[in-house]
Amino acid sequence: MRFAKYQGLGNDFVIVTAEAASALDGDTVRRICDRRFGVGADGVLVVGPGDAAPWRMTVHNADGSIPEMCGNGLRCVVRYLRDHDPTLPSAFAVETGAGPLPVRDASKGVTVQMGSISDLGARTIRVGERLCTGRALDLGNPHFVMFGRWSDADVHRLGPALSVHPDFEAGANVSFAEVEGDGRIALRVWERGAGLTLACGTGACATAAAAWIEGRAEVGPVRVTLPGGALRIDGEPSAIEMTGDAQAVFEGVWRR
Repeated sequence: MRFAKYQGLGNDFVIVTAEAASALDGDTVRRICDRRFGVGADGVLVVGPGDAAPWRMTVHNADGSIPEMCGNGLRCVVRYLRDHDPTLPSAFAVETGAGPLPVRDASKGVTVQMGSISDLGARTIRVGERLCTGRALDLGNPHFVMFGRWSDADVHRLGPALSVHPDFEAGANVSFAEVEGDGRIALRVWERGAGLTLACGTGACATAAAAWIEGRAEVGPVRVTLPGGALRIDGEPSAIEMTGDAQAVFEGVWRR
C-alpha cells in the first residue's frame, strides 16, 4: 500500500488513496500509526472521489476509531492533492464527515471554510475530586473547551478522563486554553482517539469560538498557538475560517 506522510503543525498523518486502502481496518491503522513498529502518525487519512464534492476525506484515528472531521488533516489532504496533481485549482471543496468544506491553497497556507459551530453551552463535569468547567461545542465533531492556567499534570490527568466522559455521548476533544490577550490564545488539545497532539485544527476553531461567545476575545482574527505552531482563526461562530501550513514529509510503501 503506497502512502504519503504529511504534517500540519506537527499533527502528522499517513495519507492513502481509497483504492489502496480498500482493505484498511482498525488493526492495520493502529500498526501503521505505531511510532516504534510502524510509520508513526496521529492518524490515517483516506482520499478518494466524493459525492457532494470532487474529493472526500475519511479520517482514521491512531486507535482505529473513525471521527467525523480533522482540520489539520484536511489541510494536509489539500496539499497532498495539489502536490500530486499540478492541474488542480487552488480553490475547491472536500467532502468530510462534517459535510463538504471549501478550501483554498495559497502561499500563506491552506484556508478551510469550517462552517458554523453549534454552541451546546457551559458544563461542569466532575473528574475525581476536580470540578471541570468548560464549554461544549460541535463543529461536526465534539469539543469541550476550558479556559485557565494548565500544568502538564492537569492536561495528562484530565484530558484522558474528559475525552471519554459519559457526559459526552460520542466522546470529546478536550481543549486546555489560556487567553494571552491581543487576540492570542495558547492551546493544548487532548484528542479522542489520538491523545495529546502537537496541534488540532478543529480544537483551535472551537476554542476561538468559545472565546468569542464568552467575551474572552473580540469576534474576528484570533491567533491560536499550539505546541506545533500557530493557526489563524477568523470569522464568527456562524462562519469560521481556519488558515495554517501543511507540508509533505516523505512517501513509502506499507508491506501489509
